[in-house]
Amino acid sequence: MHRNLANRTLPVRLATLLLAGVALTTPAAVSPAFALSELQGAPQPVPAEQQPAAGDQKATPPAAKPVAEEPDEEETLPLEIPMPDPLINKSATATKEDAPEAEEPEPTGPVEVLTDVSKIPAPVARMRELIVEAAASGDIERLRPLLGKGPNQTQVTGVTGDEDPVSILKSLSGDQEGVEILAILLDVLSTGFVLVDKGTPQEAYVWPYFAEKKLSTLTAPEKVDLFRLVTAGDFADMEEFGSYNFYRVGIMPDGKWKFFIAGD
Repeated sequence: MHRNLANRTLPVRLATLLLAGVALTTPAAVSPAFALSELQGAPQPVPAEQQPAAGDQKATPPAAKPVAEEPDEEETLPLEIPMPDPLINKSATATKEDAPEAEEPEPTGPVEVLTDVSKIPAPVARMRELIVEAAASGDIERLRPLLGKGPNQTQVTGVTGDEDPVSILKSLSGDQEGVEILAILLDVLSTGFVLVDKGTPQEAYVWPYFAEKKLSTLTAPEKVDLFRLVTAGDFADMEEFGSYNFYRVGIMPDGKWKFFIAGD
């Protein structure tokens, strides 16, 4: 019984070996033959350890070397941006230090000193007469109607806004009643006078004439007139200041009392 089984299995094994040999030899028979030159140009297989895994991303090809571009001639030149014009014209806003000192303009001719009140316009003569009468009375309140109100009010030294000009004059006087100011007013109107700004809206007759003359041009008799109003010390201060700076009176051709002021 055992002998018969061994005899049956031997042929089966031989057939199996033959089929396996045929399967191994068949791909070699059908594979095409390549020349040596073709084999040298064929791509070499990549080793398994260098091949990317199935789950990895696709390998990026190597970046190409950048090609050096020749610099553009226009780009090599520095970019020039025009500077904006100055917002401010410095030549038109030069300071006193930058600008040359302006020389004091010389008078075009000798100042005409007037003394005859009868030759001036009647309104001017009338206002002068009223001021003299009020000052000689010793009552400073008599100046109030002559000083005016509002836009026609006389310009008085020290008065700003709605301040009372009579009260200000009292405060400027050496006494409480304003008598000293009245005396100064009389002395000023007793001197010679001059016509200023002729032919303009600012035209006025001004007392004393020293206000419009250079102190260096005063004659000896004119200095006597000046010393009736000021002291020698005051005169020295005026020379340093550059002009007469004591009280003066201005009356317009229409008779309006324009100012009673001191200073430059």
